[in-house]
Amino acid sequence: MSRTVVEIAEGVRSGRLSARTVLAEAFERLEARNPALNAFVMLDREGAERSAAEVDAKVARGEDPGLLAGVPFGVKDMDDAIGMRTTKGSWFLKDDAPKTADFPHIARLRAAGAVPIGKTAVCEFGLYGTTDSLLWGTTRNPWDVSKTPGGSSGGSSAAVAAGIVPFATGSDAGGSIRGPAAYCGLVGLKPSHGRIAKHNGFSNFSVVGDLAATVGDAARLLDVAAGPDDRDRQSLPPVSYSYEGIIETLDVRGLKAVWSPDMGYAAVDPEAAALARGAAERLIAAAGLVERPGGVVFSNILRPWAVIMLSPLREDFTRQGILPDGYDKLAPSTKFMLNRSAEREGVPTLAESWAALHRLEKEAAAFFQDNDVLLSLTTACPAYGADELAPTVIGGRDATATSVQPFCYLANSCWNPSISVPAGVTAAGLPVGLLITVRRHRDDIALRLARVLERESGFPALPFSGRP
Repeated sequence: MSRTVVEIAEGVRSGRLSARTVLAEAFERLEARNPALNAFVMLDREGAERSAAEVDAKVARGEDPGLLAGVPFGVKDMDDAIGMRTTKGSWFLKDDAPKTADFPHIARLRAAGAVPIGKTAVCEFGLYGTTDSLLWGTTRNPWDVSKTPGGSSGGSSAAVAAGIVPFATGSDAGGSIRGPAAYCGLVGLKPSHGRIAKHNGFSNFSVVGDLAATVGDAARLLDVAAGPDDRDRQSLPPVSYSYEGIIETLDVRGLKAVWSPDMGYAAVDPEAAALARGAAERLIAAAGLVERPGGVVFSNILRPWAVIMLSPLREDFTRQGILPDGYDKLAPSTKFMLNRSAEREGVPTLAESWAALHRLEKEAAAFFQDNDVLLSLTTACPAYGADELAPTVIGGRDATATSVQPFCYLANSCWNPSISVPAGVTAAGLPVGLLITVRRHRDDIALRLARVLERESGFPALPFSGRP
């Protein structure tokens, strides 16, 4: 069975494991498993070997290499990492020069001793919920290679679920960490907005984070990555505790929880909903939560969210020289998103979209004034075809107005921490996620509840568990 982040780091720090040996094992798994999955699209063997050797040298000198000593990881191909190109899944960036500086998130992981080994696949420009591009092809789910691992962090989720690396980076503007985590049976935390500093400072929806197999790993990764950075004016001050420690000790008994099967508007798959509801019931009992009856109804933010996200897209592409002449070189899903951004019938204006967002902020504030935890499905259905657009009908209902990640947008829009954890596996053998969303800035509660569920019922074994 593949080692966890914590197991590798503690083994390397103590001298029981060699970072170079751990790295060699990761590359062996990659060579065996990646051809069927297309999780990694670029490798930096030389850079990884140098980093691993530096970690081993520190241990030999009696120094502590850090909380992630010798842990190999994948870098989402939206993030800059020294020595690697950042193509964002697009032909237009295929000749990008290797970077000479890390994004803040990558820099902190590297400073803690983690070893980046290559870039994981993304959909073009990170715009949609499957992971395919004309540049790199289609990425597939280790649970069933005919299915998608989600998007836009699908390469990262596939790499971790396949056991190639114990964690990989992601970003999440509308579920792009949590959706792939749900489809691949992983833990995916969308932290509080600003908890982990970003490279570009300002974004209304997007955060950066990681995908991992265990809650303990997710907590340690947040301990390393969290903290302020003067380049990001939205970044938050440090907390006074360790997330890895508090997931074992935080008292959450008596917190008020609400289960919502559809948030009042979404189409959902009945089998997936039943699995998530069962996981919610186990969590409520094990954590001593108080379930509040009645469900909840929030405004459907999908269309306003899309307008705010996509309204500058055409101008950006025109300025970059992608449009109009390069339209045919864009992936089909990118064209679909561009065409959606140009539609006007039934689409709110930018001003109307901001007004809708502010209404949702007030709805969320009112909810969390009276409650502490919102429980729901992560994705409206299990993973669908790797080469398909998202299904338009789910559970017999029209899903075109809510998407396959209808419950994720609230946390991005209102800046709440939100974590997807495995809820179970369908009869067809596909994972389903439970989404735990809590009040702003309480990443500790989200991780603690995830840890309670993990200890209570265990998460399903990943597809390559027990294999070399």
